[in-house]
Amino acid sequence: MGDDQGQARQLRFTVLGPVRAWRGDEQLSTGSPQQRALLAALLLRDGRTATAPELVDGLWGNEPPDAAIATLRTYASRLRKSFGPESVALVSEAGGYSMRVDVDALDLARAEHLAAEAEKARTAGERAGARELITQALDLWDGEPLAGLPGPYVDNQRTRLLEWRLSLVETRLDLDLELGHHTETISELTALTAAHPLRERLRELLMLALYRSGRQAEALAVYADTRRLLADELGVDPRAELAELQQRILQADADLNTPVRGSHNAAHSAPVRPAQLPATVADFTGRAAFVDELSDQLATAEGSVMAVSAVAGIGGVGKTTLAVHVAHAARHHFPDGQLYIDLQGAGPNASEPETVLGSFLRALGTPDEAIPDTLEDRAALYRSTLAGRKVLTLLDNARDAAQVRPLLPGAEGCAALITSRARMIDLASAHLVDLDVMSPEEALVLFTRIVGEERVNSERDAAMDVVAACGFLPLALRIAASRLASRRTWTVSVLARKLADERRRLDELRAGDLAVKATFELGYGQLEPSQARAFRLLGLADGPDISLAAAAALLDMDQDDAEDLIESLVDASLLESAAPGRYRYHDLVRLFARACAERDEQPPSECEAAMSRLLDFYLATAAGVYAIERPGDRLVAHLEPTVYPGLVFTSRDTALDWLFAEAGCLLACAQQSASGSMLRRAADLLMAAVDLAESGANSRQYESAATTISEAAHLAGDPKAEGRARTFLAHIRSLFGRFSQADEEAKRAMMLGLAAEDLVPACRVPNQRGIIALYQKRHPEAEAYLLQAIEAFRSDNNRPGEASALCNLSRVHLAMGRTASAVGLAQQGIDIYDSLGLTLRLANAKYALGLALTRAERADEAIQQLTEALTIFRVSRQPLWEGMVHHRLAEAYLAGQRAPEAAGHAEQALALRGIGGEWRRATALTVLGRSLAGIGQTDRAQACWREALSIHEQLGTVEVEEVRALLSPMAAA
Repeated sequence: MGDDQGQARQLRFTVLGPVRAWRGDEQLSTGSPQQRALLAALLLRDGRTATAPELVDGLWGNEPPDAAIATLRTYASRLRKSFGPESVALVSEAGGYSMRVDVDALDLARAEHLAAEAEKARTAGERAGARELITQALDLWDGEPLAGLPGPYVDNQRTRLLEWRLSLVETRLDLDLELGHHTETISELTALTAAHPLRERLRELLMLALYRSGRQAEALAVYADTRRLLADELGVDPRAELAELQQRILQADADLNTPVRGSHNAAHSAPVRPAQLPATVADFTGRAAFVDELSDQLATAEGSVMAVSAVAGIGGVGKTTLAVHVAHAARHHFPDGQLYIDLQGAGPNASEPETVLGSFLRALGTPDEAIPDTLEDRAALYRSTLAGRKVLTLLDNARDAAQVRPLLPGAEGCAALITSRARMIDLASAHLVDLDVMSPEEALVLFTRIVGEERVNSERDAAMDVVAACGFLPLALRIAASRLASRRTWTVSVLARKLADERRRLDELRAGDLAVKATFELGYGQLEPSQARAFRLLGLADGPDISLAAAAALLDMDQDDAEDLIESLVDASLLESAAPGRYRYHDLVRLFARACAERDEQPPSECEAAMSRLLDFYLATAAGVYAIERPGDRLVAHLEPTVYPGLVFTSRDTALDWLFAEAGCLLACAQQSASGSMLRRAADLLMAAVDLAESGANSRQYESAATTISEAAHLAGDPKAEGRARTFLAHIRSLFGRFSQADEEAKRAMMLGLAAEDLVPACRVPNQRGIIALYQKRHPEAEAYLLQAIEAFRSDNNRPGEASALCNLSRVHLAMGRTASAVGLAQQGIDIYDSLGLTLRLANAKYALGLALTRAERADEAIQQLTEALTIFRVSRQPLWEGMVHHRLAEAYLAGQRAPEAAGHAEQALALRGIGGEWRRATALTVLGRSLAGIGQTDRAQACWREALSIHEQLGTVEVEEVRALLSPMAAA
């Protein structure tokens, strides 16, 4: 390979943007626009020779200069010099010129290669891979192709390249829909249909995306808009494909809900194939008839119906073990994944269906911001997401049929396998299986597999006594056998005698699930004192599981010693390791552990002391997270003191990771601690963990905990705890748009705070009531509340709180028409946050300033402030605020007469409707309608406004008249 060829290969060129050239990492000078136009003309001929007359015509058209040929020679000479003395890339031949470069040296050639490979992948059914290749091709674009170059040839090529790029975008969007990402495409499709209103393929994709997202009225409105536009502009009807799609939507064609999913390259669209089944036990024994029966039922899901099987039986009978074993065996019938959840139906804190659906949707690839708020919407999206897939859902430990109904897939090709202590006769079309204890023969086989054949065969009669004493219950058998297996000096007869001794106290308790108590007693009785104490105390916590750090706090031990102790309980089959560093009880074992704590813990106050340490741990750690997120905020100074320390974080990301990972356990602890000496700390834990109120996934549990603590404090006659709990109950209810309820809670909180002389409600409640009054358009009251809040925050030297109230007052002044004052107040808030080095709250101030600048007709400045706020909220994991900023960006773009960009942001606000409730969804629909009207999609705008009006009428909110006015004939005209 010669040096000249090496020089040519070092050269790289771009035409999908500005025309540029590089040698290695050095950008070369390519001269004037016309000289670059010559370079482009040669590069775009793919190595073919262009004659001098062709080049003259391409560069200058009908008006070439007198010395056109000489000018071409000059341009060519300068380009050669720029490429380097050894370069042979630019070749003169046959009265013309050509460029000889490697295929991968030109961005256009790379893009064409990627597009061709994508087409091959799509043809082979690898749609996710095809989408990735198309995305890589589109990433090579850097703005307008051939940017800034003159001449008729370049103009024609620019048009061609722009058309090709748009077709690639259409292909990528088509693949998005085939892969089931319909919700995510709507914003982009809305903007594209605004930019290319006559392009029917984009309209078709938008209709399909809207329909699959549950927005049928808007999908049909897109067709009406398109038909009217084509008639007005071109005098034609929509093409046949578009008309056919409209009819299929009108008929609710089930096939429209079915994305086409590729069978290869699934990693590119992860997570779309969850694999959540727990591990099956290696020593699964017996149950052959049940395995065959359930396997046959699950196999029917490959036909035309959803298969549902419900396994019922007493606790410890092996329902979960059987279901997991069958599910693993049936995985080949469900190539699109398996979902699993322990519904905790036998305990006091059964999982809420809406929380489970949120978890399932995330596992199926739905981003948090696209998960709706209500149970009904989540269930609908869940069913739509599963349409066309073959997924098995294992719903373990269900409470009743009502809990599982929203969790059923509802699609052919899918199946649900349910376990429950209740027999679900009221679950329509379910195949019911009643699981009894094992037969004596099966029980002995299981016992033998765990203990070992040699020990059992030598004492077969004693072994039969053991399995009989266990009531042939699999859970009891496993625990008893594990105890024997870990004690090599025991014989089977020793175990049999011990079980017999224990059962003398329980002669009347011979039913299956009660016989297990004898086994629990046996296992518990063999624990060392430190193990027995840990077993009792760990069972007290209500959370779904417990982390090692939290368990160490509850036990009052360092983490290393606690881990050794807890792992010994795992080895004894009395505790399960849910994941590295996390532990949980089987529900029966937890109940037994609590009974032991009530009976054996000496002194009895140790149980309360253990829970107090756990509460201290969560409160101290959450307070640390709050302080990292909001440096300078005085709330942490008003929290109840803690004795037991929490974790210390060095970074904001690590702190937030802990808070969101521990959300379920933390909120369960707060709710469980709503009594006695722990009541005030429980209320303070709510305050320190306020970020969870705005997280979407945890908002309902937060509200439930706040309600419980408020009521418990009221019954206890503790105005300080009640005032604080109601302060944050008001906060979360206002976030969900339930303003009347929120204001009532806030009023009660204020009175209680005054009675308790507590600065927390004194500062925060007027701030909240000011925002509530603003939303209810009671502007003079809002101003009075916020002035009161500013004074209260200043008296507490709480500068972040003062800044928050100033920003809220800015919004009130804005609503009252005092725009200049609004801008000034928001800027004061920004100055305070800047001086404190705050990040998250600075975003709130930028949000307020963006609103004021929009009203001041300074749209570009408003967009800059709001965009900066959006970035901060996204990094801080505040999807509620992300959605609100998108809403305000839509308003700012509308104020700047940029309706297409407004529509894109309004769609993103609507995509985040899962957080903030129906009121925020209605407000997002309203601004989306205004944006759509601005781009001529008036039928779709009307559809948005009609839905918004329906929501506002149901809620009885003050926005009703505003939306009615938008829908009036005069407004439509």
